[in-house]
Amino acid sequence: KTLGAFSASAVAATLALTVHAQTIEPLHFHHVHLNSVDPKAAAAYYPKPFAQTAVATTFNGFEAVKTGNVYLLFTKVATPPQNELTGPQTSVWHFGWNTPNSRQYNEKFRAMGLQIAQMWDAADGKLVDMSSDTLPGLPTQEQILAMREKGTQPTREGGFGYLRGPDGAMIENAQAGNVERFNHVHMYHEHPNCAMNWYVTHLGATMPARNGQPAPPPAKEGCETKTYAPPTWPSFAKTGFVRDPAGGVNFGDISILIRPWPGGGLVSTRGKLVDHWAVSTANLDQTVTRLKSEGVKFLEEIHPWGTSRAAMIEGPDRIAIELVEIGRAHV
Repeated sequence: KTLGAFSASAVAATLALTVHAQTIEPLHFHHVHLNSVDPKAAAAYYPKPFAQTAVATTFNGFEAVKTGNVYLLFTKVATPPQNELTGPQTSVWHFGWNTPNSRQYNEKFRAMGLQIAQMWDAADGKLVDMSSDTLPGLPTQEQILAMREKGTQPTREGGFGYLRGPDGAMIENAQAGNVERFNHVHMYHEHPNCAMNWYVTHLGATMPARNGQPAPPPAKEGCETKTYAPPTWPSFAKTGFVRDPAGGVNFGDISILIRPWPGGGLVSTRGKLVDHWAVSTANLDQTVTRLKSEGVKFLEEIHPWGTSRAAMIEGPDRIAIELVEIGRAHV
């Protein structure tokens, strides 16, 4: 689209957000932090399904998994942390890896005896491992019935599926590209466009390109979702899954993907299975000062974090986001 396709107010809002994002110090996706009854065993799990990219290690005093430039960190808790099966839903849905052949990976998972989180292929259907075991295109039930009439069959090539990992963690295996890599955290947000705007405005996230062109940040005004699309399949609920409006932002090569959560009511991530995720900054004082000037809610002020320092903020739909200082010496 050219600028002529936008109203003057939309252009002004887009330019203002773009300029603001360019003035934010670079923030990088750093880690996903999980609560676990057995952190060492949890860390030892991830190299099994993702042997090419996941290494059990320690980081800053935590049991950890290093995958690319990102960590999974684990804190020991006395009782099993709540997940979406055992407690109220938080804004974190799952996290996951891109794999070069997701069905081959799924076969490997089955051979290893890893637990698969299966999905329903239709409201009147059956449980399956992979999205490519369902009729193509993420259809509604009406579309599923129409495709059945035409004799349409699943492609059984590629697609996405899920593991149920330690402490009930949901871990995606999605085919994309030619290499295995940790690539995303998938969120629920009641108003996806508002959430995207928040991540761009306050954390300097970028919008994915559209049709090869840089995408403008969503406008602040009128970002609230008015209507949600009908449910589609595959779905963990037999009643289907509302997938649109969807969205997402990037921190470098890590995506924060978003699906809608109609009706709100998402609870805080603190103390739950995925306690928070984190971005890093080279200057925590500067970042905290800026975020406070922007009215961002702080859950924890600056405090020691192992050999470094950290603070904690709250984002849309009560997602806890840690700010960790990396790359700066401390006296």
